[in-house]
Amino acid sequence: MSLVLVAYAGRHGGTRQIAEVIAAELGGTGLTVDVRDAADVAGVEDYAAVVVGSALYYHRWRPEAVRLLERNARALAERPVWLFHSGPCGPGAAGRQVSLPPNVALLAARIDAERTATFGGRLDPATVRGLVPRLFAAGRRAGDFRDWDRIKAWARDVGRRVRTRVSL
Repeated sequence: MSLVLVAYAGRHGGTRQIAEVIAAELGGTGLTVDVRDAADVAGVEDYAAVVVGSALYYHRWRPEAVRLLERNARALAERPVWLFHSGPCGPGAAGRQVSLPPNVALLAARIDAERTATFGGRLDPATVRGLVPRLFAAGRRAGDFRDWDRIKAWARDVGRRVRTRVSL
């Protein structure tokens, strides 16, 4: 049995990389961690704590992350849950806090999730599809705006809090 689940949802790998760094930091605090794509998570009953992250696209979470929260709301309400999203790009993205989309905010309240962390995203013009996203990618929003030190610090804090709330 893995103690902590870190589930992620994204299109181009940036959120997966954040989830992997979070998992490594949690592992560094002595926790056993399972990192999985949110689409592949059938249930959370085997986990004592859960971290769920999604890329933000047009201020929306990826549907597979929302489905994970919806399908497992009852079980998630019985364990500590932390949420994060990544996506703000451009100058100032690393420190910008973005509120949850309304549907996810309702789910977060229902499961009593901890305050959501916002991490800057990565926008690679080579992977962007569609006219409007390409216009964004062509400007100052293109680049990698993830603050790895901040992500690692947040994960270590989650790890400390898991260890104090969960019987190991």
